[in-house]
Amino acid sequence: MDTVLEVLWMLAEAAGQLLLQPFYYIAIILMMLIYRRQVLLERKLFHVRLHSWGVQTWRTVLGGLLAGLFVSLVSLFTGMTLTVEGIICIWAVTLLLLLFRVRYLCLAYAVGLLGIAQFIINLAPGLQGQGWTAEILRVIRELNIPALLCLVAVLHVAEGFLVRWQGASFAGPLFFEGKRGKLVGGYQLQSLWPVPLFLMIPAHTTGAMLPWTPLFGGEAWQEGFQWIALPIVIGFSEVTTGLLPRAKAKVSSGRLLGYGTIMLVLALLSAWWSPLTIAAALAGIVLHEGLVWLSRFEEQKRSPLFVHPVDGLRVLAVLPGSPAEELGIQAGETIIKVNGTPVATKEELHAGLRMNPAFCKLEVRNLAGESKFLQRAIYAGEHHQLGAILAPDDQAPVAVRMRPIALLHLLRPRREGESFRGGASRSAGRQRGKKLADKPQPPQQELGAETEG
Repeated sequence: MDTVLEVLWMLAEAAGQLLLQPFYYIAIILMMLIYRRQVLLERKLFHVRLHSWGVQTWRTVLGGLLAGLFVSLVSLFTGMTLTVEGIICIWAVTLLLLLFRVRYLCLAYAVGLLGIAQFIINLAPGLQGQGWTAEILRVIRELNIPALLCLVAVLHVAEGFLVRWQGASFAGPLFFEGKRGKLVGGYQLQSLWPVPLFLMIPAHTTGAMLPWTPLFGGEAWQEGFQWIALPIVIGFSEVTTGLLPRAKAKVSSGRLLGYGTIMLVLALLSAWWSPLTIAAALAGIVLHEGLVWLSRFEEQKRSPLFVHPVDGLRVLAVLPGSPAEELGIQAGETIIKVNGTPVATKEELHAGLRMNPAFCKLEVRNLAGESKFLQRAIYAGEHHQLGAILAPDDQAPVAVRMRPIALLHLLRPRREGESFRGGASRSAGRQRGKKLADKPQPPQQELGAETEG
């Protein structure tokens, strides 16, 4: 009973440490900024809000808590040797990387760079430095890189399950500049999870001893243990124009689980034979970048899904609680007829709906290529397109161009999307051909987005 009370007291102290650390709150604020930016993009594109950044925030906080519980349970057997100075060092590198790109807000990059730095510093054992530089060198030398790489691996396994569970629900529809300057519809799947970890580390105590010896730490566990709080951020961002969000999330989830498994093997091998540590640290960065490259390569090879066919209008998304959702219309399906009239443009859709302003009958082609017939009454004040957001046409007012997103873009999202004239975009105006170039085009905007790992 005394042992249980002692462990509970240690956990309470670790929880107090978590609440006093600013990093957990920084992670939540960054997450809120990303969701706020997503809502602003939706308003620019569709003049409506498809998601609530408040609801998204609470869902990711809950997901992060569950992931933290899972990783903390695993750490009971793997162990960790980490000091408060080491925690500050890891977060300092993470925040520095965040200034360059949001997708670098990942423990794999910070631990990988610290592992490379430790390897270089150890090549010059006589290097001591002076003042604060000496303290930094000491902290980096004392980092247990194999244990941190093991933590990276377990976190990515947890992230893989979170992506499978919540990834598709965070997907936001966007208009992208596709091949040859043609606008296509797509989705950006983006989320961050703040993960509060409670890690067990060896310590000099007079209390109970562990009945087992964790993997990392060796004989240090014979003198007792304690708990420390380590807030971590995990997250992903993918862009898809050729797959539905759920299918894309499933692919990303599988690859994250594979990455976590490979890194776990490398971490265990580097703990067994220390010269492998530098290779494992490099692999953590290279393989992570490889996942990003592979996703982009596949998207370039896939045919876009959310473009209008010649005989209908492709649905990009459906507003929650709208008539389209009640009718059972899904993203990727095609509206063929409205009130018996074939529709191939938005104008024809609106004209078809006005034929009977109190009732509508739809013919919709589903993802399997089969037709389904839907009907519903129309009430005053409902969305003019029944709540169906359609794939873009040549008159779309806003397009997204993929480019790196840094912390500054999150802090000033309204500065993006400056209006300009002369076609859908500067490059699109050069590539769409003479026929479209001769048509007057409305002013359009460019917005920034980025695929992340």
